[in-house]
Amino acid sequence: MKAGFVALLGRPNAGKSTLLNRIVGEKVAIVSDKPQTTRTRILGVKHTPEGQIVFVDTPGVHKPLHRLNVRMVDVAMEAARSADVLVLVVDVSSPMGAGDRFVVEAIRAVKAPVLLALNKIDLVSRQALLPIIDTYRTLHAFAEIVPVSAADGTNMPLLESLLLGYLPGGEALYPEDFLTDQPERVIAAELVREQVLQVTRDELPFSTAVAVDRFEEPERAGGVLRIFCTIVVDRASQRAILLGRAGGMIKAIGTAARLELERFFGTRVYLDLHVKVRPEWRDDERLLDDLGVGSAAHVTESRGKRDPC
Repeated sequence: MKAGFVALLGRPNAGKSTLLNRIVGEKVAIVSDKPQTTRTRILGVKHTPEGQIVFVDTPGVHKPLHRLNVRMVDVAMEAARSADVLVLVVDVSSPMGAGDRFVVEAIRAVKAPVLLALNKIDLVSRQALLPIIDTYRTLHAFAEIVPVSAADGTNMPLLESLLLGYLPGGEALYPEDFLTDQPERVIAAELVREQVLQVTRDELPFSTAVAVDRFEEPERAGGVLRIFCTIVVDRASQRAILLGRAGGMIKAIGTAARLELERFFGTRVYLDLHVKVRPEWRDDERLLDDLGVGSAAHVTESRGKRDPC
């Protein structure tokens, strides 16, 4: 029996969350084509007959401009340092840049085996992929290099098999029915934020957050789960965008988010959304704590027998 922690590290929008969802078989991390979607570490567990892989999805490593970003990068690097195995996820559909080299440089101090997952191979030709593999071989002594597509599942079973081989032996760290350590309130907030990103597209920058004000469980089986959320933005102009003409934008966000919430929680959902302006909220330490965006010091609580964060 193998069991251990696998940290997923990479630049923003490399596809780490899509990869996590694909392997565990459930949506435990929100996804978007906008970078910096993941803001804290997300734990997802894959149960197999051969062992248990505890994945730790992390925020994309990038140059921090606000306290929010500093915390995100802290979380990512702490997970990388503490995992049994590290997977560096790279988007091969984008040209290699200084950011990619920075991440490779950052993992040099990691003592755990590092596997390189060259993601999004469905978007490039085989001829274009071979030079990328050769380049990364010269940058670091990766334990394995695996071309994958988290979107369509190409080589994902191979990656899973290789990871099990590098994990230490030992008993399972979590029960067989355990999927993620994300509290229901956090999952609800993230599902709403995902729809904010999807519906607004390029109209709104990444300066939004979602806080769950009330989370009321159904009083009886088949009842309605009532969720009240506040969407936080930087400026009044962003609030106007979120609301939309005659409230059309916020209504579209609410409808899409409610469907996702009902799918996840398996019950009817009443969703109430409000938009609040909080200037410079990304540098507000107290609000970041309330939103669950932790630095390494804020994510030390373990929900299992052993937690790398």
